[in-house]
Amino acid sequence: MDKQQHKYRWIVFVAVLFTYLLMASQRTAPGLITDQLMEDFGVTASTIGLLTSIQFFVYTSLQIPMGILADRFGPNLFLIIGATLTGIGTIFYSLGTHEFILFFSRILTGVGDATIWVNMVLILAQWFHKKEFVRLIGFAGMTGSLGFLLATVPFATLILLLGWRITFFSTGLLLCLCGVLLYFVLVQNTKRIFLKEPVFKTEEIQREKSSRLLRRIFSSRQAWALFFCHFGVVGGYVGFISSWAVPYGINMFEMSRSEASQLIMIGLVGALIGAPLMSWIAGWLGTIKRPYIIVHIAVLTSWFAFLLLKGHPSIFMLIVLFFIIGFGYGASALTFAAVRQTFPLNESGIVSGFANTGGFLSAALLPIIFGYILDYFQAATGNVSDGYYYGFISPVIFSFIGLMGVLLLKEKRVRVALAYPDESNKSY
Repeated sequence: MDKQQHKYRWIVFVAVLFTYLLMASQRTAPGLITDQLMEDFGVTASTIGLLTSIQFFVYTSLQIPMGILADRFGPNLFLIIGATLTGIGTIFYSLGTHEFILFFSRILTGVGDATIWVNMVLILAQWFHKKEFVRLIGFAGMTGSLGFLLATVPFATLILLLGWRITFFSTGLLLCLCGVLLYFVLVQNTKRIFLKEPVFKTEEIQREKSSRLLRRIFSSRQAWALFFCHFGVVGGYVGFISSWAVPYGINMFEMSRSEASQLIMIGLVGALIGAPLMSWIAGWLGTIKRPYIIVHIAVLTSWFAFLLLKGHPSIFMLIVLFFIIGFGYGASALTFAAVRQTFPLNESGIVSGFANTGGFLSAALLPIIFGYILDYFQAATGNVSDGYYYGFISPVIFSFIGLMGVLLLKEKRVRVALAYPDESNKSY
C-alpha cells in the first residue's frame, strides 16, 4: 500500500508534531527565568541578551543550508538528530554551573531547532496527498504557537513547583526520548511496513545550480522586501517574549512570574488568531500587500505606544498591545504567501528560508540591543524604568524597517492559496 493511503501516516503526523511542540517551547522558555539566571550566575542583562540571541543566530545561519541538505540526504535523519540535539542542549542548560555551559547548551539547542521546520514539511509531503498536506500544514504551523503557549503559564507553574533546573532537565530528557520515538516511527517501523521502499529518499542536486540560485535571490529586490517584511514583525515579538517580557512585567508592574507569563499568553492567542484570519482576508480580497501593510502599521503603532506611554501603559492597554503584536506575528504567514505568489515553485523553498532568516535575525538582535540599553541605564541612573522605556526604541525601529519592506513588495493581483509558515520559523 502507498504511504499516502496507509493509516500509519497519522502516527507519523502525531509523532512529528509532538516533537515540534516541545522543540518550539524551548525557543522562549528560558525567558521565564531571566532574572533567576542573572541572580544565580551573577551576569548582566547584556550577557542574558546575548545568551538568548545566540540560539536565534545559530537557527538563522542554518536555515538555507538545512533546506539544501534535507533535499539532498532526506528529512528523517536530520529531524531525529535535531530532536536529540535539542534535548541534550536543554539538559546541559539545566545542569549548567558556569555561563560558558549555558552558551554551549543554547548553541546545541539552536542547531537542533534549525532542523525542525524544513524537515517536518518534507516528511509530511511524503506521507500525505497534496490536498491533505495543504490542510495539515496549517496545523503544523499552529503547533509552533502552541509550543510558545506551553512555555508560558504551564512552564512557569512547573518552574514554581519543581525549580527551573528540574523542569528544564525533564523537558530535555523528553526531547531525547522524542528522538528515539522518531527513529522507530520514521525508520524502524517504516522499514518494516514498507519493505520495498527506501526510508531515506535522496535527490541529486547540482551545486552549481544552487549557487546560481542563491546569487539570483541575493540580488532580487523582491526577496529583500520579503526579508525585511519578516524582519519587522517577527523579531520584535519573538525576541522580546523570549528574553525581556517576563522581567518587564515583574519589574514595571510588580507582577508575579505566573502573571507576567500570562501577558505572553495573550500575545500567543493573538498569533493563533492572526495567522488564519489574515490569510483568509488576503485570499478573499485577492491581494496580500494591502492587508499586510495594515498589519505592519498596527504593529509599528503598538510598539510606538510603549514610548508614548513612557514604557508603562495601563494593564488594559498592555493587554491590547500584546494582543496586537502577537496578531501581527501570526499574520507573518503573509510573507510566505507572497513568496509563493511571486517566485516560481523551484525557488520558493530557498526564498522562504531567506525570508525566515530575516525574521530570526531580528529575533537574535533585539534581546542583545535591549539588554545593553538596560545595563546602560541601570549603571547611569539606577532606574530600570528608564532602561525599559528607551529599550522600546529598538522594536519601533525594527517595525519601521518591516513597513518599508512591505511597501517595496510587488505582487500579482491573483487569488492564491495561503498556507501557514513556522512561528518562531514561523521560526516557525
